[in-house]
Amino acid sequence: MFVLNYLYFLILTLILLSCLNRKGKALNSPWIERRKLRFTGPELFWTLLFSTGMLSLSAPAGLDLMALRLFSLEVACLLCLCIAKGRAAFPLSALCYTVFLVWLIVGLFYTPSVPYGVRVLLKYLYPFLVMLTASAVVRDPEVFLKASLGARMVALVSIIVSFSFVEHLLFPGVFWYATARAINYISICMLSLALFCCAGRRRKDLLYAGLFALPCLLWVFRTSIMGTVAGLMCFSLFKYRLRSLPFIAAAFLLGVAAVFCIPAVNRKMFNKEGVTMQDFFEGRLSKDDINSNARFAMWQYFENKFYRGRELQGSGTGTTQQHFYTHHLFGGLRVLHSDIEQMKCDNGLIGLTLYYLSITLIIGHCFLVFTGNRRRWIKVCALTAGSSMAGVAVTLYSDNVVNYSMCTLAYPFGFYGMMLGLLKGQSQQKFLP
Repeated sequence: MFVLNYLYFLILTLILLSCLNRKGKALNSPWIERRKLRFTGPELFWTLLFSTGMLSLSAPAGLDLMALRLFSLEVACLLCLCIAKGRAAFPLSALCYTVFLVWLIVGLFYTPSVPYGVRVLLKYLYPFLVMLTASAVVRDPEVFLKASLGARMVALVSIIVSFSFVEHLLFPGVFWYATARAINYISICMLSLALFCCAGRRRKDLLYAGLFALPCLLWVFRTSIMGTVAGLMCFSLFKYRLRSLPFIAAAFLLGVAAVFCIPAVNRKMFNKEGVTMQDFFEGRLSKDDINSNARFAMWQYFENKFYRGRELQGSGTGTTQQHFYTHHLFGGLRVLHSDIEQMKCDNGLIGLTLYYLSITLIIGHCFLVFTGNRRRWIKVCALTAGSSMAGVAVTLYSDNVVNYSMCTLAYPFGFYGMMLGLLKGQSQQKFLP
C-alpha cells in the first residue's frame, strides 16, 4: 500500500506546479453562498499547499519520500514567489529569522556532517518560505478563508481516519504521525476559536475548536496538551488583555487538572501511582517523580557531549542528528525529542536566542495588529497566528516539531504570512463584510 504514496506525491506535486501556470479559476466563496471568486494561479497554489500540509506521504524504505516532498515544496514556493504579482512582506520578525537561518548556515562550516546539517536547515527554511509565499500571494480574505477551511477539512479527515482503526490498512503513511497531527490541531483549534469569537459566533466553529482539542487528551500526548493550554492562554490574552487573567488562570488549572484527574495522563506523567493535585501544590513532587521516558537522561548525554564548552555556538548544524544515525543510542532512537535541546547542541545559545526572538516578534506583531486593526478578517488571522504560534512554540520543549515542520510550524507561520498579505491588500481589495 505504501507504493501508492509515490503516486500521490507525483500527482499532488504536478497539480501544485500546474496551478502556478494557470491564469485563474472561479471557485465558490468559502463564506458567502452562491458567490464566485476568481482565484489567480498563485492563489490556487497557495490554497492547495496550505490545505494539504497534513499529508506526509511517507514510505517505509528506499527513497526518503518525506524529504523529497519537503524539498519539492520549497522549490515550488520559490517559483511562486517569482511568479506572484505581489511582493513578499519582510517585517522585523522576518529579518530576525533570516539572521537565524544565516547562523544555521554558519553552523555548516564546523559541523561533523554537512549533509545532515543541510537536512536540518531545510526543515527550518520551509516555514519561512511558507510565510513569505503567503504574504506575497494572499490579498483577499476569501483566499485566507479558502486555504484555512481547506486545512481544517483535511485535519478533520485525519481525525476520522485515525479513530476508524483502518488507517494502517487503507491509508498507510498518507497522514503524519499522531504526535505531529496533535501539534497541527493546536493551530486548527485556534483558527476555529478565532472564527467563533470574531466572525459571527457560528456554533459549528466552537464545536470544531472542542473537537481539535480532544485528540491530545485521548491520545495522552503531554506535549500537545501543554501546547494547547499555552495557545488558549495566548488567545485569551489577545482577546481580553488584562481581563484575560481569569481565563489564563482557568486554562492553567484545566491543564493541571488534566494531568492529575485523567487516569491515563496521570499514569503516563509520573513514575509512581497515586500522585494527586495536592502533592503538586504542596511541593511534594520533584523532577525524579516525572516519567520522562528517558528524555532527561538523553538530553543530559547530548548536552555533555555537544553543548558543554560550546555554549554560544554549539557543535554545528545537524550534529545531533548525525550522532543518532551513526550510533545505536537509547534503544535505537533517532531523534532528541526536544528541538530546544537540539538547537542548543547544534547552534548554541546564539541559535536558540535568535529563533525564539523571531517567535516573540511574530507574536508581538500579531498582538499589535489584532488590537489596532478594525478589519475582522485581519483580526481573525492575527488572533489565529499569534495564539497558534505560542502554542506550537511551547511544544518544541519536548517533541520533534521541526522534523514535522510541513504540518506543525508551517501553519502558524502560514497564518502569520496571510496576515501580512491581508495588511498589504486591505486598501486594494474589497473586503468581506
